[in-house]
Amino acid sequence: MVLRVADITAVRPHPLPGSGRVPSGASGHENAGALPQMASRSNTIAEPPVPSMQRREHPVPTVQRWLDFEFKSVQAERLVRIATNLIGAVGAAFFAQATLRVYLQSHRLIGAAFFVEQMWVVVAYLIRRPARTASRRLGDWVLAFGGTFAGFLFRPDGAHPQWGLTIGLTVQLVGLAICVTSFFALGRSFGFVAADRGLVRRGPYAIVRHPIYASYVLLQFGYLLQSISLRNALVMLVASGCNVGRAVAEDRVLATNKDYDAYRRRVRWRLFPGVW
Repeated sequence: MVLRVADITAVRPHPLPGSGRVPSGASGHENAGALPQMASRSNTIAEPPVPSMQRREHPVPTVQRWLDFEFKSVQAERLVRIATNLIGAVGAAFFAQATLRVYLQSHRLIGAAFFVEQMWVVVAYLIRRPARTASRRLGDWVLAFGGTFAGFLFRPDGAHPQWGLTIGLTVQLVGLAICVTSFFALGRSFGFVAADRGLVRRGPYAIVRHPIYASYVLLQFGYLLQSISLRNALVMLVASGCNVGRAVAEDRVLATNKDYDAYRRRVRWRLFPGVW
């Protein structure tokens, strides 16, 4: 068959299926002014459009979503705060009566000191100042409960070496002194969950930013030295991990305070000078 030039010029390029485009080299208009080139059959058959690659979002783990949950209702937050005050006061009172019982049996002054310290905590929970800003993240509340109440799981079991009794008692006395002076420095600014109740810069807070959590670590470590067991070691690991998390959460919440950045630059350490 003979193909005439008139037949060639009458050929009009068609858009590729599904693309709205004409083949390369064609303008898509009848009077393009140039003679279109004959393309091979393989070039005139368009491949099906490739679907665009959609970004695959990784689902947030269920536990992470649960910990990041925030209390949206102000009323719910108020109820949680009241319940926390009552639970904290009752828990401190329970620990206070336990330390009083130990003191009456052993007549050791550290038992009386612990009793006085825990009674102060009972009062502090009931009269503490409302926070300007408090964390609504459920994860921060879990850390607060763990750091506060995990110590109730300690038991006077395991080994009781003489060196452990001596060193442990000394460590506990240091921790108790830091705890009491920190409470006096805080006054009614005593808190439970990460919150902004105003900056405190006096006393131990001029040395580290979270001295009460440091005192908890020392008190629990002293107990572990006096009653060495796997159970007590795990309890201390959990409680100390929660208190470290509380320090990080408080730094995050207090970052909204306009004076906190200057305080953080001046007081570099969170718990222990030269360590962290």
